[in-house]
Amino acid sequence: MINIVYRLKSPKFFEEAIDEVDLDGVVVRPTHLSICQADQRYYQGSRPSEVLDEKLPMALIHEAIGEVVFDSKGNFKSGDKVVMIPNTPLCDDIYAPNYSYNSKFRGSGFDGFTSDLINLPRDRVVKIPDNFNLNVSAFIELISVAYQGITKFKQIAITPKDKLGVWGDGNLGFITALLLKELFPESKIIVFGKHQENLNLFSFADEIYRIHDADGVTIDHAFECVGSSASQTAIDQIIDLINPQGTINLFGVSEYPVPINTRLVLEKGLTIQGNSRSDREDFIGVVETLKQNPLLFEYLEKLITNVCEINSLNDLKESFDRDYISKFGKTILKWNI
Repeated sequence: MINIVYRLKSPKFFEEAIDEVDLDGVVVRPTHLSICQADQRYYQGSRPSEVLDEKLPMALIHEAIGEVVFDSKGNFKSGDKVVMIPNTPLCDDIYAPNYSYNSKFRGSGFDGFTSDLINLPRDRVVKIPDNFNLNVSAFIELISVAYQGITKFKQIAITPKDKLGVWGDGNLGFITALLLKELFPESKIIVFGKHQENLNLFSFADEIYRIHDADGVTIDHAFECVGSSASQTAIDQIIDLINPQGTINLFGVSEYPVPINTRLVLEKGLTIQGNSRSDREDFIGVVETLKQNPLLFEYLEKLITNVCEINSLNDLKESFDRDYISKFGKTILKWNI
């Protein structure tokens, strides 16, 4: 089946390419996509030049949902709404698929979801109910990243979970805090951030603090969702405020090495856990969580800053430009190409 893929050839320049889709799996037509910071780093050309030379041209976007066009085994019906899993693992009996060196990830090394059609293995597709908010569903992948980190946290945390602190008032901080409130209803969720206008959106949190006003606050476990160079300040503050034997769950991505106060880490017996990406069980967990509490959609919808109709490559370029100047929130692409 003939297909058109819309690839980033060089920073800020998209091109069309003719491809072919096999009919040996599940063929999905993307309908709603979501831009993330990793996509923007490629689009803006802010990754190192050797990385850009290695990976471009490449179709962007790893957060997306779509409708099934064809399933060679008939498990999915034509028109079924599904979330697409960007992580494509190869055989690995030791490491989780989202950490295995053998896994490939769409929009980072091979083509993402900016295409007319996508062919996926059957286990890379999860059905979503027809009544789900489709704009929010477009970034289920991002929600699943927070979900997998919280799942790992449950496995390693050995001290009380009375006070859970989230550092970061951006998209991932919002999602992580919201999921913690849903999954740990007896815990106090405390959010730390820099921007009061963003913090005001965390209405579900028990307490919010600007980072310079947090003296005397203590927490049992921490979730760092800051990233970039600011993650050093966040991690320093976490180490100061966290109780002994707490866990520090890192989500933020930095392009540069981040110094850590190892003396206090050792004195307090802290556990530091890295979190990246997710896999099928996390997507299923998110879909089930949203089914059980559809009110979560009302909170998650607050993250949507832009909804862009994509009918041409110029529309795609303009959507990335609009997203870049947005200080907060998600840009959703209604994929009409």
